[in-house]
Amino acid sequence: MRIFGVILAGGEGRRMGGVDKALLSLAGRPLIAHVLDRLSPQVERVLISANGDPARFAAFGCEVVPDAAPKGPLSGILAALNRARELGATHLVSTPVDTPFLPGDLVPQLLLAAEGAPEGLALAKTADGDHPATALWPVGIAPALADHLAGGGAKVTRFTDAHHAARASFNDPRAFLNLNTREDLAAAEALLRGAA
Repeated sequence: MRIFGVILAGGEGRRMGGVDKALLSLAGRPLIAHVLDRLSPQVERVLISANGDPARFAAFGCEVVPDAAPKGPLSGILAALNRARELGATHLVSTPVDTPFLPGDLVPQLLLAAEGAPEGLALAKTADGDHPATALWPVGIAPALADHLAGGGAKVTRFTDAHHAARASFNDPRAFLNLNTREDLAAAEALLRGAA
């Protein structure tokens, strides 16, 4: 089993004023650096899903994979699945770029949950609901995902539900906290200061 990660950094950051969320400063470091710190130790290799100039991510040492036809997170996941398969991976773990508090046992818990799923697909869940963009994807699911997108499907949960994704439950509600607004960013700063 070879597990790669992908950080989904293709969003438009509209609620942040249209900025590149990945490069926003959180506690003096780019937001993507926090996600990399959490994800890298759990996978063999990390890809970054993003369009535009890949040079902006050069400092992070990860291959940047653009979407063939941007239609939200699923198109980024599909492009990363295809690239991961080319590089010999068996599975891909996806997570958004604005989740700096990912749990240290994310990948083991997703793998455990996936054992009970017919297609080996599993997503993260907390008491406040599912976090479908943080998920474990077997690379063999790529053709089904391509068909879903070609048919106009863009909603992550529509695909994961149709493919009977298992849920990996996590107790910390902050584990998948999305930083969508400047207020969210300020709250995350406060959380990190409190932990220091």
